[in-house]
Parts: sequence; C-alpha cells; structure tokens
Amino acid sequence: MADVFSLEVGGRNISFETGRVARQANASILAQCGETMVLVTSVMSETPRAGLDFFPLLVDYEERYYSAGKIPGGFIKREGRPSESAVLSARVIDRSIRSLFPEHMRNDVHVVSTVLSVDQVNAPNILAINAASAALAISEIPWDGPIAAVRIGHIDGKFVVNPTEAELPASRLDLIVAGHRDGVTMVEAGADEVSEELLIDALELAQREINRIVDFILDMRSHVGREKFAVPEPERIDEIDSWARSELSADIDSAIQIHAKRERASALNEITRRAVDHFAESRPDSKPYIAALVDGLVKSGVRRLILGEKRRVDGRGMDELRPISCEVGVLPRTHGSALFTRGETQAMAVTTLGMVGSDDQMLDGLKWDEPAKRFILHYNFPPYSVGEVRPMRGPGRREIGHGALAEKALRAMMPSEDEFPYVVRMVSDILESNGSSSMASVCGGSLSMMDAGVPVKKAVAGVAMGLIADGGKFGILTDIQGLEDHYGDMDFKVAGTREGVTALQMDNKAGGITRAILEQALGQARDGRMRILDIMNRALDRARPELSPNAPRILTFSVDPEKIREIIGPGGKMIRSIVAATGAKIDVEDDGRVYISAMESEAAERARKIILDLTREIKAGEMFKGRVTRMINFGAFVEVLPGKEGLLHVSEISTNHIPRIEDAFNVGDEVLVIVKEIDDMNRINLSRRRALEQSAALQADPELAALLPAEAARDERYAALPKGEPFRPRDSRPGGDRSDRPRGGYHRPDRSDRPDRRPR
Repeated sequence: MADVFSLEVGGRNISFETGRVARQANASILAQCGETMVLVTSVMSETPRAGLDFFPLLVDYEERYYSAGKIPGGFIKREGRPSESAVLSARVIDRSIRSLFPEHMRNDVHVVSTVLSVDQVNAPNILAINAASAALAISEIPWDGPIAAVRIGHIDGKFVVNPTEAELPASRLDLIVAGHRDGVTMVEAGADEVSEELLIDALELAQREINRIVDFILDMRSHVGREKFAVPEPERIDEIDSWARSELSADIDSAIQIHAKRERASALNEITRRAVDHFAESRPDSKPYIAALVDGLVKSGVRRLILGEKRRVDGRGMDELRPISCEVGVLPRTHGSALFTRGETQAMAVTTLGMVGSDDQMLDGLKWDEPAKRFILHYNFPPYSVGEVRPMRGPGRREIGHGALAEKALRAMMPSEDEFPYVVRMVSDILESNGSSSMASVCGGSLSMMDAGVPVKKAVAGVAMGLIADGGKFGILTDIQGLEDHYGDMDFKVAGTREGVTALQMDNKAGGITRAILEQALGQARDGRMRILDIMNRALDRARPELSPNAPRILTFSVDPEKIREIIGPGGKMIRSIVAATGAKIDVEDDGRVYISAMESEAAERARKIILDLTREIKAGEMFKGRVTRMINFGAFVEVLPGKEGLLHVSEISTNHIPRIEDAFNVGDEVLVIVKEIDDMNRINLSRRRALEQSAALQADPELAALLPAEAARDERYAALPKGEPFRPRDSRPGGDRSDRPRGGYHRPDRSDRPDRRPR
C-alpha cells in the first residue's frame, strides 16, 4: 500500500511516495516537485565486507533521457557513462549523507537516484538529496539522519529558496546546503563576488528551511519507518590497546610533528610495523586491528596538539600559510602557463585558447537549452603526486569534483563572448599534493589565464580551511595540509577576489556550526586569500596586454543570415576554398555570427575580407580590382568579388580601338573596373575606361592606385593595335547578329559524306 507525504518548500509543493515502486529495496521514495520526478532507492548488504578499513558507500545518480523527452546521441542511442552533472549530483548526495553512518560500519550501502521526469523548472538534484535522506531514514539501514537540502539564490537583493532553472541565471549566488537539525553537513556554492556576511545570512536561512524538511521526514519515519539493523561494535583487544598506549603514544606524538609528508608517513609506518612484530606470535591476525588503533592514536595526537597547545603538526600558527611560490610562462609553446607551489602541494596550470563554435564543449544533458561551455577546466591527479603506484585511468569522481569547484571559482571572472570571442580550456595537473590541490588549481589557473592574455576581470585565489572541535573547544586552521584534513572535523574551501567570494565548498563532520565559527572561518579565509593574492601579484598583477604569440588570432563579426549560403557555397565548396586560400579556420553560426581563427592576423583578415565581399551588395559607382575569368566575342567577364562577375563590354575597355577581345586580355589578368550599372535582371555591367577617369578616387585607395602603371602600359599597347572598322555590337538577342544568315530559317549543312551518317 502506497503512502504519500507532502510539504511546501520555496512556494512549491514536494511529495514523497513510498510502497508503490521498487519494493524489493530496503526503501524507495518516489519524489515529485512540479512535474520533476526522482526515484531514490537505498539497499544494504546483509553481511559486512571483511578486511575493509573504510565504509563502502556507493551513490549513483542516473539521468534518463526520456525524463526530458530526449533520445541520447551517438550510434548506440542509449545512456552511457554518467555526465559531469550526474557525477557532481552524486557527489553532493554522498557528501551530504556519508558522515552520519556508523564509523565502524562495513556493510555495503548503495543509494541510487534515477531521474524519471524533468519539467525544466524544478532541479532534480535538490529533490534527490531530500529523497535519499527519506529513503535512508525509513529503511532498516543504520544512519544517524535525517538530513535535508535546499538551494539559495540571491536575486534583486533578496534571497530566494529553491529558485527555478529560469531564475538561476539572474542570481548572484547559487548555494546548495545540506544538513540536519544540529548543523550543516555539506555546502556547495558558486557566486559573483558576494560578501562573507551575505554568505552567512544565506546559510542561516538555509538552516531554517532544512529544519522544516527534517521535521517532515521525521514525521514520515514515525508513520512508515522500520526498525534499524544493529551494527555490532568492533571487538576491543585490551592487551593490544594498553600496550600501544604505553609504548607507542610518545613515538606517535613525535612522528606527527615531522614536517615532511613522506618522512612523517615512513615514521608512522615504522611504528605500526613495530607493533605488528610485537604481537606476531601471540596474535598473528591482528595487523588490521593494530593499523586501525595506530590511526586512532594519530588522530588523537593531532587534535590534542592543535586544541591543547595551539600548534600544528608542521609548526605553523593557526592562521599561517605555507611557503608559496608562483611562476608564469614556464612552458614555451603553450598559450599560457603557471606553476603554483604551496608547501608540498604543486599545480601546473596551462591555458589553451580555441574558437567558439568548434572548440567549445557541447553538453548533452537533460536541459533542452543547454548552452555550450566557453570556459572548461580539467583537473588531473596522477598517482605520482602522492608517491603512489597505480594505473592511470580516466578522471574519477574526485577529479571531476575538484575540477568543477576550481572552474566555478574562475568562471565569474571570465570576460563575455563579445569582449573575448575565444574558448578557454584550462588544465591543472597536480604534480605534488599535500592538501588543498583544488585551491592551488584556482591560483595557478588565474595566473595561467592572465599569462595567456585572457582579459580576466580580476585575479582569483583560494585557500582551504579546517576545523578541529572537541568538548567546547575549537580551532580554525588556515591552509590545511592532508593530515589536518583527514583527522579534522571540517574541510572548508573558499575562493574569490579581493572584493568577494566566487566559490565555496564545505564538508562538515563536527555537528553544529555556530554563526561565530562561520564568521571566524570566513574572516580567516579572507585574510589568507588577500595574502595569497599579494604573492600572486608579484608574479603577474594583471592580464598581459597582448595574446600569446602562440595563440590563434580570432575575428568575429556578423552577416545577414540570408547570406550564409553565399559563404558556404554549393556542397561547402566556397568555404573550403576560403580555408584553402587563407589557412584560416572558419565557423558560421545560424544567427549569422562568423568566427575566423588563424595563427597570423593577416590570414584571418584575408578570410574576413573574402567573406565580407561575398556577403555585401555591389552598388553602381564602386571600383574594383577584378580578374578576367572568361571571354566572349563582344567582351569579357570579370570577377569583382568572390563568386560575383560582371560583363566588361569591349566598347568599355578603352578609348582606343580594340579589334578583338583576345587583343585586350588573357584569362586571369587583373583589370581596374567600375560598376557602370546593375540592370533590372541584377546583371552587373562594368567599365574600365570610366574607372580610369576617376583619378581622385583611385589615388585615395592604395590597392587601386597600385594598378595604374600596369593600366597605363595596357593603354599604350591598345593604341598600337591596327585600326580597323569601328566595333559594331551584335544583336543583344541570344545568337547575336543574324543579318548575314539566310532568310527562311536555319540552314543545316549537308553531312551525307560522313560515313557514320546516312542521308535522310
């Protein structure tokens, strides 16, 4: 029997239905808002997986193209690997729910969100987070929820809860917040230089809405919830515990204060090996237990050092940055490059410029009007960056998520397409990592784009913050390294300019975060960001005034859409000829926008001139440098613009007598002409002799003036031609002058003497 529960959020009704579909899962929720529908299921394995030292949670977000009335592209015509938006949505759900599972749980848990219907108004990902929370809350799966999620926008100076897809482009803030009654668990935000105060107000509004949804899910659980499975507590071995605390604690406290990451890891591994060797005979199977125990002692030592002594493992103060160095122009043949190093984290950021229309990224998603991406940021995390050996595969969810965060931070500073008609691809290769590599990508990416000559509005920097909280005490850390991130309670990444925040990401395991903690964390992050920007400015304080010499030169202009066929030509013949003649790359949009790309400005300008000549109207009185394309007995056809010819009658060639047209020109000759008239049939009639009379206009145009010596020599040659009868034009009718033909019709010659013909 199905049960339906509903609640109003942001002025729109959301409903959760359970018991009608997917009934073999531990729990399923069919969630709906407007005409957007998402099915979320939660399933847990019956037995735990042995030998694991982590909780095996898997979250999938499945986009079905039928949900938007679309058919997938490609040859296979079915959904393939998840899109980037699907991966990011799955990560948001994972980060929202993961911290609330029992720490010692080792049963596989699978949460699947399937998008069934999209109305292009209500976002399915926010609905999916809430439905996942409800599915876990009413199931038997052990979980310390529920949580809830909302999206906060800021439009025309006012906050908007769950803005529609149409409203989001006008919002200065796109903030997704998930949390429970005690506080926030996950934050994801992109912004247009908003203040820290505005962010805190938005988070407080989100928390109030979250509490309403949490109460709604709790009420739902009271009606249809099932009893939770009991996860047994892990067995404690008192013999090992007491020995480790007495024999290893001092060594662990010393090891965690070793500044270098690899040396610190080696020291901790040696401590673990010593403990395993000690119990090798009495407890030969205790290695996993000892490794987990040492890890717990390391965590306790790190937190005690920070909260008790206000010291960090590498000796820094709570708000102190690691040493930073910035280099630009490090790769000679790229369009722009920068090497950003912060402590033991190093990012090589490289910018490449391309052409709109061919190099931008087409997004094949559930939106009907999904725009192509002009700014693309890819983040790579090779195994050598952390001293590991593993296969090199395609980007995983972590790489996609970190790249999306850095892209969000830098996107707000990208110039518009009208200002800068280029596609910008930025790649961040992490060469070394010990915390905050995504923020290093932001800093390096900003420098790399400025090195390429991209006119970014302002420089952007990012810093990762941490929180350690225990027993009413807390410490906020600036520029956290890997150990502090792993054993801390909060990872808080903030990126922005001197004026405000452009991106924010937070994952919290500490429970409630007060406004005072948020204000201190954001204020400390702002101070750190200003110091990083000062260091970046010493390397490069603004975008280079000229594009990199290795970058293509792109021209953009518009033509009448009705003239596009003139540019393309039959079967693409014309545009291919322009590309072959100039070496430029050309893209023509349906609305008449034309993009021309070439490695040299001269080639781009040549292609531009050809296209403009192809698409413009010829007027009487215009002068051209034409080219003779073919000759007939009473004149020559001259191409004045690509694909446009006019007739130069023999009487309009010169004041001198021209006995035959072959005496005047050869095919391919260049000749100076003026448009005498365009007749009713749109035929162009040209004159050379009248063009030569326009001396002032000729001298004003260097290209035409350059033809004058050759034209003077041509007239001297014409004057030397033998004088004969004046030229008498033939009848203008097809067939020419017929006065010399026999009356009574056309005379057919006798061909009876030809062997292949028989007389009629």
